[in-house]
Amino acid sequence: MKRITILLADDHTIVREGFRKMLELEEDLEVVGEAQDGRRALALAIELRPAVVLMDVAMPNLNGLEATRQVLKAVPETKVLILSAHNDDAYVNTAIESGAAGFLLKQTSIHDVCLAIREVSKGRSFFSPVISRRLGRLGAQGSTRAAGPQNKKLAELTSREMEVLQLIAEGEANKQIADQLAISIKTVEKHRTHLMAKLDIHDTAGLTRYAIGAGIIESSVQVTVVG
Repeated sequence: MKRITILLADDHTIVREGFRKMLELEEDLEVVGEAQDGRRALALAIELRPAVVLMDVAMPNLNGLEATRQVLKAVPETKVLILSAHNDDAYVNTAIESGAAGFLLKQTSIHDVCLAIREVSKGRSFFSPVISRRLGRLGAQGSTRAAGPQNKKLAELTSREMEVLQLIAEGEANKQIADQLAISIKTVEKHRTHLMAKLDIHDTAGLTRYAIGAGIIESSVQVTVVG
């Protein structure tokens, strides 16, 4: 029997270990790698080419939503299941726009997690029941992807601008951002200027609030606003 290969991406070691132990009780599932942040998840997805990535949303360096976008661009045959403690419309809509095949709440039973992995590996979608019911009320699938003003602006951002936005929202200064992304401070400043122009937001605190509202980082993430 061919096993469904899985990459676990979550910044909490205990969460990854728990998922690994539970998933490997299933004969048809195999965890082939673990990543503690979105950037590592991207690198491992390219290296291991798993059938499914179980991707947390709130991770340092590169959040799960942007990591999803980059994974699917680099390894289009891989399917991504988003995990989150929150089911706000912003998170769900951004996940769908990023190309995720499903969205699971962290309180989802392991039975449903296994079912979701099997379903998306076959090219289908899977959402936690509470999210599925809400999407059903919104109407056809096209309606669920309909972007409001916030999501339309988000869709205009490049991947690099999304990375810079997350790091700004996490409280990183320009020099720290430049070091993490291996670009110059001048380039970071240029991206910051483009972000403010595209989003019509003109201060760091506003960018941070936008990132939280758009689901780029979760509201539970502790950030320090740097001017």
